[in-house]
Amino acid sequence: MSYAEQFQDMEKGIGLAHAVAEADRCLLCYDAPCSKACPAETDPATFIRKLRLRNITGAIRTIKENNILGGACGVLCPVSRLCEKECSATGISRPIEIGKIQRFLVEYGWQIGFKVFEKPAATRDKVAVVGSGPAGLSCAAELAKEGYQVTVFAERAEPGGMIRFGVPAYRFDKKFLKNELQDLYDLGVEFLCNSKIEGSKGAEKLLAQGYKAVFLSPGVWGTPRLIPNAGDVKGVVTYTDFLVALREERFEELGKQIRGKTVAVIGGGSVAMDCIESAGKLGARDVYLVYRRSFAQMPAEEEERLDALRLGIHFLLLNQPVDYLSGSDGRVKGLKLVRTRLGDPDESGRRRPIEVKGSEWVLDVDFVIEAIGQTPEETVDWSAAVKVDKKGLIVAERDTGKTSNERIFAGGDIVRGPGLVVEAVQDGKVAARAIVRELSKA
Repeated sequence: MSYAEQFQDMEKGIGLAHAVAEADRCLLCYDAPCSKACPAETDPATFIRKLRLRNITGAIRTIKENNILGGACGVLCPVSRLCEKECSATGISRPIEIGKIQRFLVEYGWQIGFKVFEKPAATRDKVAVVGSGPAGLSCAAELAKEGYQVTVFAERAEPGGMIRFGVPAYRFDKKFLKNELQDLYDLGVEFLCNSKIEGSKGAEKLLAQGYKAVFLSPGVWGTPRLIPNAGDVKGVVTYTDFLVALREERFEELGKQIRGKTVAVIGGGSVAMDCIESAGKLGARDVYLVYRRSFAQMPAEEEERLDALRLGIHFLLLNQPVDYLSGSDGRVKGLKLVRTRLGDPDESGRRRPIEVKGSEWVLDVDFVIEAIGQTPEETVDWSAAVKVDKKGLIVAERDTGKTSNERIFAGGDIVRGPGLVVEAVQDGKVAARAIVRELSKA
């Protein structure tokens, strides 16, 4: 099987019969806990009830009117610790497969050509949205519904932000995203791609150009390096560079570096899981996941961790990377590690890893992917226009998205740090409502 075949196809969703059978198991709870547990107010109780009553288009409309990225959330959301965790059916047998139903309904709408939205008359002010990830798309959709003239400025060649460029295609492909984005085009949202807004000066320029409000949601594309000068070692890359290369379909380029080689992925979150599976698909001989805490403390979802074990990934737990060893050609040849033990809980609530003195050792590797977090880009500074914290994140009110500048709002990862797609969607909705209220005063 070619690289393209391995990386292009998402796993198929469920069909109508399966979706209806799941909906028929719903207990039709009053004040349903599943709906309360959805950060984006997608309201699973209502769309499941409508599907149970065979009002399929009504169910689709509920999802899309509440969540413009309802399909993406159905695929990417960790439903096992959100809506499905709270499902009352769990007390009887197992939770309703809410995420799968949600994805099915959105895809079924595409199959039958059902259009939820029509383009409203754009009679109100111009609003700029900086960033085309989930928060920006959600804010743009809500504003467009209200008749605002919305322009989304996307830094890259295509909209979608992290769900377009930071998630492997076998988990979330371009065709799915293209269909989801069509709703925004139907609402009249304008996209200007390859249009990076350079920090504070860029935001102020947009206001000077006649945009009455600006919503900042550029994401956090910066990647902290584990070891100083790691970028000088050949064969050591950040997860953003690795995953973006995959989404740009540079398979042969990556395959030459990974096929038949030993790969180490440093990190314990969902992104690290994507990297280890992708390395396997590229033909790595051995893939090691290196994490300084225990298996139970990994941020990745339990099913993701178990899937990695099923794939034959070697888990090196309680090991802290401290340096890279390189050969005369400048390429990485070893990862220097020190074993750790768990101490008292830190600010995250997890037990702090403590290095064990004298336990250093070296893992022979040919390629390393650092998947240790995200930060705001160092080259982009918003501090002259809005208040930022010590991490470079924009300070905004959680229930309005308001910043220190009354005409600038913000949401998504640039405010809360790396988070869930569904959280970013809600940030966009909340900010859009606040923008409507603010501009309605004028």
